[in-house]
Amino acid sequence: MKNISIIKGDITQIAVDAIVNAANTSLLGGGGVDGAIHRTGGAEILAECQKIRAKQGGCAIGEAVVTTAGKLPAQYVIHTVGPTWIGGQNNEEELLANAYRNSFRLAENLKLQSIAFPNISTGIYRFPKILAAQIALQSIRAELDKSESVQEVSFICFDDENFNIYQELKDNFTI
Repeated sequence: MKNISIIKGDITQIAVDAIVNAANTSLLGGGGVDGAIHRTGGAEILAECQKIRAKQGGCAIGEAVVTTAGKLPAQYVIHTVGPTWIGGQNNEEELLANAYRNSFRLAENLKLQSIAFPNISTGIYRFPKILAAQIALQSIRAELDKSESVQEVSFICFDDENFNIYQELKDNFTI
């Protein structure tokens, strides 16, 4: 049975087939989730990100790429770039939905069964948290409904605010 769960915790400690990294376009690490994944996962993740950069020049907003998970308990890290919120007039909602959809589709293409997402774009990228959660839940529910391999999706909320938002919204998405 397909399942979506909401977990308060640290995404670097989650044992799933793939965790999603809220990366920046350079793929070279940064702050927040991105920095934590690179620090905990080790140099192997950065080395693979550098190879991707050399081949395609980074990762565009809304797109996703995959690397090993290094020392993390997951098998893969799917790096996606969410949009910076600039008042909602720059296609931010669609770009965020694309970040979730494209990450999910990479997991599906790899025939993975489980994937964990952070709260993409809600930190330094300032995306409104409630709107971001609605987009995340709606996008992933639609992908999960048609998925052939992915059975388990987790949203990993690092802070109480995001965790409470997801808990309140989850009933609207028949999780």
